Amino acid sequence: MEDYQQRCLKDVCFSAEKYAREHFGKDATVWRKPSEEFSGYLYKAQGVVEDVTNRIVDHIRPGPYRLDWDSLMTTMDIMETFEENCCVMRYTTAGQLWNIIAPREFVDFSYTTSYEDGLLTCGISLDYGEVRPDFVRGFNHPCGWFCVPLKDYPSHSLLTGYIQTELRGMLPQSAVDTAMASTLANFYSDLKKALKT
Repeated sequence: MEDYQQRCLKDVCFSAEKYAREHFGKDATVWRKPSEEFSGYLYKAQGVVEDVTNRIVDHIRPGPYRLDWDSLMTTMDIMETFEENCCVMRYTTAGQLWNIIAPREFVDFSYTTSYEDGLLTCGISLDYGEVRPDFVRGFNHPCGWFCVPLKDYPSHSLLTGYIQTELRGMLPQSAVDTAMASTLANFYSDLKKALKT
C-alpha cells in the first residue's frame, strides 16, 4: 500500500510547463501535453469552484456522493479499504461519442491526503480481477485532483486535475482527444451543480 501512496504523491505532482490549451470554458480550462507514461496525453484541468475544499474533495473521492453527480460514472464499488482515506475501487463509465468509445471499467488504488494548503485525492490503476462482460478495461496512469482554498476568497477553492487515462481498445486518437477535453469540462459543471444542492 505504501508503494502506491508514494507513487501517487510523486507522479501526480507534474510540472505545469509546456501544456497546449485544449478547451476553454466558463467552468474550467483544459490543457494537454504528451504523457511520459504512455503514448497518449496528460491533461491538466483547472477551475475555481464556489465551496470549501473539504466538501469539494468529499464529492470527488470514492464515496457516497460521486455517483449522484458524475454523469460519466455508472457504477462504483469499494473492493478493499486499507484506512479511512485509502481504498481499491472498481467503477464503470458510460459510452461516449455515440458509443464510438464503448463503456469502460477501471480498478484504481485511490488515496486522499492533506497536501500543502489543501487536499489531494489521487489514484493509479491496478491489474485486479476479471474484466466484466460488455466493458473494456481502461487504465489510469498516476492522476489526481488538488484542491486549495483561494486566499482572498476562502469560500472558493481552486481545483486542479491531472489526468492521464489510457482508454485502450481500437480507438481513433482524435475521438479520445475530443472525449477527454469535453469530459473534463463537463466534470466541473456537473460538480458545481451538485455542490449547490
